[in-house]
Amino acid sequence: MKIFQARLLVFLACCSSAFGAPAWNDYATRSDDWYRSGEGIRITTNILSWQSFYGSWPKNTNTVAMPFPGDPKTIAGTFDNDATMNELRFLARAFRVTKDARCERAILKGIDHILQAQYPTGGWPQFYPPSTQYHRHITFNDDAMVHVMQFLRELAASPDFAFVDAARRSAAQTAFGRGVLCILKCQIVVNGKPTVWCAQHDEKDCSPASVRSYELVSLSGSESARILELLMSLPTPPPEVVRAIKGGAEWFEAVKITGIRVVNTNADRVVVKDPNAPPLWARFYEIENNRPFFSGRDGVKKYTMAEIEQERRRGYAWYGNWGGLVARDNAKWKEKWPSLVK
Repeated sequence: MKIFQARLLVFLACCSSAFGAPAWNDYATRSDDWYRSGEGIRITTNILSWQSFYGSWPKNTNTVAMPFPGDPKTIAGTFDNDATMNELRFLARAFRVTKDARCERAILKGIDHILQAQYPTGGWPQFYPPSTQYHRHITFNDDAMVHVMQFLRELAASPDFAFVDAARRSAAQTAFGRGVLCILKCQIVVNGKPTVWCAQHDEKDCSPASVRSYELVSLSGSESARILELLMSLPTPPPEVVRAIKGGAEWFEAVKITGIRVVNTNADRVVVKDPNAPPLWARFYEIENNRPFFSGRDGVKKYTMAEIEQERRRGYAWYGNWGGLVARDNAKWKEKWPSLVK
């Protein structure tokens, strides 16, 4: 009965937050006094209890709501869905305010875990140690690697992490640089021209890789946008980065889809014609010809969203405004670096 109750509590924690916890934006602006308060200390203790044996935290789990009720060795941590990064941010702020040694130990363990998880090629798996399945691939999917790299850059510069020793901060900077090189190696070149990225790449040779049945080898309209935003945020970008950004932005402009919009109904999600709709981008494009495609749990490639099963139509973002965000940020980037984009 105790085992059942523990599992039930874990299940309820997972169900209580669809996007994981803590939602850092909910706590980043809290006062120092709040972190010292009974509520702040209680939430800090809860978060600490959810750290895995290796140093990470689980995804889609409300690590704020209650302490972990089971054996900590069973916690499956990950970098997916922004897990681990937000817990470390919260604990860094808590440590700066309270000097709770438990926070310091957990943060350093988490940092070491992230640094250890980086592949020789410069990428990160979905979690570490990686499985022998698709999780082992370099994971751009759901922006996992971008989130890791953003955290590493923050670690090297944020005052909340000023207590971290110089060696770890330096290692974070080095790991970030290796991550940039990995991104450049993974960028898919078609007919001599750099385009964008697949959602996952092989951890050894950086080639595009399939993952789940509905995530086939492709040019990704979603993950590639976040990668380009990261590259555009780099100070004084070298020529290789400029070329990657230019190629990616041009690809997004070339593959935008006009004249349609996606409509959510009570039971389904459908594509309808609308000449006044803003441009959309597909989640996946064929590498050879930029043709949008879709696939359900049978793994069979289709060319309209209507052909895949209802559960997948409703349960996945097949279209988005990702390219619009790229165009907006690219315009600002070109204004900032006019001499580099001539």
